[in-house]
Amino acid sequence: MSSDPILCPATAPPGRQAQAAAGGRLDGCLPDDLPVFLVGMMGAGKTTIGRSLARALGREFVDLDHELETRCGVRIPVIFEIEGETGFRRRESAVLDDSTRRRGVVLATGGGAVIAPENRRRLRERGIVVYLRAHVDELYRRTCRDKGRPLLATADPRTRLTELLAAREPLYQDVADLVVDTGSMPVSHLVKSLLAALKACEKRELLMNVVDVDTPGGRYPIRIGPGRLDNLDEAVPGDATAIALVTNPQVNALYGQRARQALERTGRRVLCIELPEGESHKDWQTLNRIFDALLANQFDRRALLVALGGGVIGDMAGFAAAVYMRGIRFLQVPTTLLAQVDSSVGGKTAVNHPLGKNMIGAFYQPVAVEIDTDALGTLPPREVAAGLAEVIKYGLILDPAFFAWCEENAAALRALDPHALAYAIRRSCELKAQVVSQDERESGLRAILNLGHTFGHAIEAGMGYGQWLHGEAVGCGLVQAAELSADVAGFPREDVDRVRKLTEAIGCPVKAPDLGADRWLELMRVDKKAEAGEIRFVLLAAIGQAVTRGAPEPAVRAVLARTVQ
Repeated sequence: MSSDPILCPATAPPGRQAQAAAGGRLDGCLPDDLPVFLVGMMGAGKTTIGRSLARALGREFVDLDHELETRCGVRIPVIFEIEGETGFRRRESAVLDDSTRRRGVVLATGGGAVIAPENRRRLRERGIVVYLRAHVDELYRRTCRDKGRPLLATADPRTRLTELLAAREPLYQDVADLVVDTGSMPVSHLVKSLLAALKACEKRELLMNVVDVDTPGGRYPIRIGPGRLDNLDEAVPGDATAIALVTNPQVNALYGQRARQALERTGRRVLCIELPEGESHKDWQTLNRIFDALLANQFDRRALLVALGGGVIGDMAGFAAAVYMRGIRFLQVPTTLLAQVDSSVGGKTAVNHPLGKNMIGAFYQPVAVEIDTDALGTLPPREVAAGLAEVIKYGLILDPAFFAWCEENAAALRALDPHALAYAIRRSCELKAQVVSQDERESGLRAILNLGHTFGHAIEAGMGYGQWLHGEAVGCGLVQAAELSADVAGFPREDVDRVRKLTEAIGCPVKAPDLGADRWLELMRVDKKAEAGEIRFVLLAAIGQAVTRGAPEPAVRAVLARTVQ
């Protein structure tokens, strides 16, 4: 065993890149809400070191065993006596799932929490994991007089400790970002060294973010971080019979080979289906190309579709998956910022009709969303601006603090600063997941996600699909919706100016094309939110407070007169 108190494990699991979060840092050490999870054997010092580390970071300390006892209302030995180890582990997993979702904490886990594969996945994906390692002699010295440990209630507890350590050591190493040899060093020395190691770890690599989406149609993870393209095999269901990679020529040239290599590591056959680029090809004729390829290659119901590209590819591959053989699984791998923060999340799939955008489709959830932030480095500035329009939309409808953060960080976002982007993507996905989990099929609340879209869709249809990027049209639509909100919903005029300035700052147009007022109204009546021909808008009462309602036609015409070129 090394004499160094802190080690960065040389055998970290493949793809353990992790998340860059935004905001401030604690002692220059960690993103301010990134949890730290302590794993290790009983007697390794998780509680003692965890409390001291939490104080040093100014964080809350959480002890998993204490949380479990509080929830159950009895001590752990009683749970073992009544339900056995199997019952205890089941309860432990449920509490760990809840506890690892908490941000900004130091969490000490139970010694056997790493046994369940699902627990190890949660630990790996949701924070930095520190393995507190100690020699079996030290573990025995610390636990030999403790009568509250059911697993050591044997005639030879030292031998039992040795057996447990041998079985669990590989599992601790599997999840660990850092290894701490606790030994007999003072706690203050260990914590000081650990703080330095955490700082070095954070500088060395960006940690992966995971956002969970939970809907009636399925629960799935959104994994956000650099290098996710090289780890797509991790998201392939174990019983998948074949994989179809749906993409377009431009994205295929950039990322197709990396994606195929990762998918081929599963041992499955991988078929590449190229579709023409652009919104103008998001139609039934292009959709049939997917069906033709799947049928010609005898893809069955256990096959997997992988959507590699922007929103058009994601929508079309998702819709194809929803209806091919009445439904097969699909994986979203969005490569544009707009798709990463919006269209890949929530299960909306569709194709366009000449009379309206996204009028033919289905709600169908993916098995996972894999967001590789490295892919954003190849985006042209217009595509970046288009994605940022959807980002600021989330702040406007749900989170005033996030909107203010976007105002402060607009330049960093346009410059593709990795820390700012990682936070913006994660927060956008969290906010959308929050809405989708409550209203999967847009029967009520989910409609607020369409702020700016009634105007934006009219721009796209009126100009011809592809002339304006979807996000550009939405950005301009946000300004128009803010103007209408000020006229009919009491939205403060100074906040209209904030919306306009931020839209300009991210690079989106703030003046709409002059389609003619009658044509504007005709196009907006085809919007999916329209009811009995009445145009309904998502409007703002305040930043963070969105409502869906109608608006008098004269008020709409007045806004059009002020906002068109």
